[in-house]
Amino acid sequence: MLFRHALAPAFALLITACAGAPEAETPSAFEAAIAPLCGKAFEGRIVTTDTQDDDWRAQRVVMHVRSCDARYIKIPLHVGEDHSRTWVLMQVGNDWELRHDHRHEDGEPDVLTLYGGFASTPADALRQEFPADEATKALFDAEGIPVSKTNVWAVEVDPSSNLFAYELKRPNRFLRVEFDTSKPVPPPPAPWGWPPLD
Repeated sequence: MLFRHALAPAFALLITACAGAPEAETPSAFEAAIAPLCGKAFEGRIVTTDTQDDDWRAQRVVMHVRSCDARYIKIPLHVGEDHSRTWVLMQVGNDWELRHDHRHEDGEPDVLTLYGGFASTPADALRQEFPADEATKALFDAEGIPVSKTNVWAVEVDPSSNLFAYELKRPNRFLRVEFDTSKPVPPPPAPWGWPPLD
């Protein structure tokens, strides 16, 4: 009983300190550059020439900055009628993290999902680069695609050029998709496994 009473003032002080804690820090320049795009969708084009991307090049590619909670951004990527992909950007401490959320049409996760990595660039950089992390490399090994272990993904935002870009790069492989953020398009349907927006 004495122990409990002795701790009571400490808990009260902790609660008071938390109640008076400052609000979230100022968003990084990267997050601030994405913020005006929230809720909007944009059509993109593949600007690289890798023949592996011919299927995508033949279809309409649209990204939708669907949700922008503080330091947590979800951007579905729609390729034709394929609504399986979502880029998930999270700021963890001083670093951004990128994950690829892949779902089947019934909403179930694909075997290749949540791969990505932590940025090797400062949080304020408008171009964030994400080398594959160890969990991703283990997943690629398990699925028989070790060549992808050298993947580096990038997300780039340049408000002065009305540009949002996504890249995948490794030796002998380069995909870059650019979106003109000055020309919003109607938002696509909900990505697979996600509820519709209100």
